[in-house]
Amino acid sequence: MEQLTTLDAGFLEAEDSDRHTSLAIGGLVVLEGPPPDHPSLVSMLSTRISGCRRFIQKLQRHPFDLVPPRWVDDPAFTMDHHVRRVALPQPGGADELFRFVADHMARRMDRDRPLWHIWVIEGLADDRWAMLIKVHHCIGDGIAASHLFTGLCDDSGDTDAAGFAGHIRGARDTSPGLWQRLADVNVSPMSWMSDLWNVSTAIGSAAVRAARGTVELSAGLLHQGTGTSLNGPMTSMRRYSSAKVSLEDVNLICQAYDVTLNDVALAALTEGYRGMLDRRGERPLPESMRTLVPVSTRRSDALGQTDNRVSVMLPYLPVEEENPVRRLQLVHSRLSRTKSTGQRQAGSAFVSAANYVPFPVTAWAVRLLTHLPQNGVTTIATNVPGPSRTLHIMGRKVVDVLPVPPIALQLRTGVAMLSYADHLFFGVLADFDTMPDVDEFARSIEASVAHLVASAKRRKMIRERAERRRLSLVATG
Repeated sequence: MEQLTTLDAGFLEAEDSDRHTSLAIGGLVVLEGPPPDHPSLVSMLSTRISGCRRFIQKLQRHPFDLVPPRWVDDPAFTMDHHVRRVALPQPGGADELFRFVADHMARRMDRDRPLWHIWVIEGLADDRWAMLIKVHHCIGDGIAASHLFTGLCDDSGDTDAAGFAGHIRGARDTSPGLWQRLADVNVSPMSWMSDLWNVSTAIGSAAVRAARGTVELSAGLLHQGTGTSLNGPMTSMRRYSSAKVSLEDVNLICQAYDVTLNDVALAALTEGYRGMLDRRGERPLPESMRTLVPVSTRRSDALGQTDNRVSVMLPYLPVEEENPVRRLQLVHSRLSRTKSTGQRQAGSAFVSAANYVPFPVTAWAVRLLTHLPQNGVTTIATNVPGPSRTLHIMGRKVVDVLPVPPIALQLRTGVAMLSYADHLFFGVLADFDTMPDVDEFARSIEASVAHLVASAKRRKMIRERAERRRLSLVATG
């Protein structure tokens, strides 16, 4: 029996604070047809989930939340409670599929059973089928869920974990810490004295960064922003849409402008939000779009652990900027600045420290904070690295993997980004009544990347012409 961490349990408390919130994360997996027969599929899933204990465990809570909930084995576990088969109404296109996803992601999960479901979806156009995999956020974060998905695939044993780790900042930090080196008896006295000096210097520097990051995070969470229609109470219904762009195109933009994949993705979201505000007659201001960006703190030796290991950053998306290239450059500079201020370290330190606070205090604090109205943060955008090669389930090729984020805390939209094989997928979940233009938002993401690709190609062509001209001048003396 294992207790939930304060962060894991916090997702339960946040869900309880709003009856219209379901804090589950999802993945919509689209496969080539035909689908396997139901008994064979259930048998396969039963075998492959056996490697994850959380899939056969349920929550056990305690009176008055005196101690954190814990995971206990479910003696009544049966696959029939968790794997269902449905057929879409015709014509089985994106509208019908996304409506199904939105409806089922809005529903809360039964806490008397293990907190996951899989819907096998038939009737898709183009001879395809799909699976909607839904897991409560208290079980794990997006990276943990991505690994759970690969565990269901035929070639999961060959999946290179480093393919995930290479894109995760926490996982790349594999060097031994200073304290570990000081404990090494083989280190020479001179090296030991040097490391001791480095420890004292590093502690002072880290403390300053963490303090500065704490101030910025606190100000971002408590500051009342300009206010937009993207904040406010939510209904119990959702809308879902998705966008898909080529990783080759994204990499071209990264090389042309010396930015990261995350910069390109957030710049594309910025254009989408700018257009959404414009359609509603709202002026996109510099402080309109403070965005909660989760940052993984998961190390390479914990990639397969089912839990949450994240910190946060709170950058402003530059919706006030009209020029797409300038907007991309602003995203890059703002993210770079946010990283340098220590917000990630402060968030991680806060989460770690919370585990030492009596649970009734943290549970009460989460309930209080999640009940308070806020418009300092406008939306959430999370990026999860997925498998870098094409996968199969029971011999069927996995065509698309579309992420589905949760929304809560009066944030009426949320976007999850996931890379799979040769594409980057965006999944957008939004409140039904206040976000009727969610499909336009998704299309604007694709249009934004297309604009940046065209600009990157022009930039590359100009550079190549200049280089040819330089070489020609050198050759002619």
